[in-house]
Amino acid sequence: MPLSPGDSPGFLLWHATLRWQRDVATALAPLDLTHVQFVLLACTWWLNTQGEHPNQLALARQAGTDVKMTSQVLRVLERKGLIEREVDPADTRAKRLRVTDTGAGLAPRAIAAVERADARFFQPVPLDDAVTLLGRLAHPET
Repeated sequence: MPLSPGDSPGFLLWHATLRWQRDVATALAPLDLTHVQFVLLACTWWLNTQGEHPNQLALARQAGTDVKMTSQVLRVLERKGLIEREVDPADTRAKRLRVTDTGAGLAPRAIAAVERADARFFQPVPLDDAVTLLGRLAHPET
């Protein structure tokens, strides 16, 4: 027996995802960042704070993004003066990523804005429950 749309987990997830994406986009608009720009900047910033200078492939893996799209977005972030791509001395074909001082100032502000949007979005559900469910959906193999 087919489910009605309101009883379909996939349909509900679709609508929840759209609402969440709108909320995040609204939070990031004053900072002149798209959602994907934010994710790549935040991941690069975080990795840099851990002493790592990832190449584009490592960043794409960390962020869960397509490698070609990652490269395109990194070019935009570079033009905005938020990241620098430097030739890797160990592999001249690879570019190591470093957040600029401007990017390092913006990343924590953007993270805070997204965290506030997330807190509002997930407020109806206990945080531990949301993290458990989403962790299982994101990584079903574990």
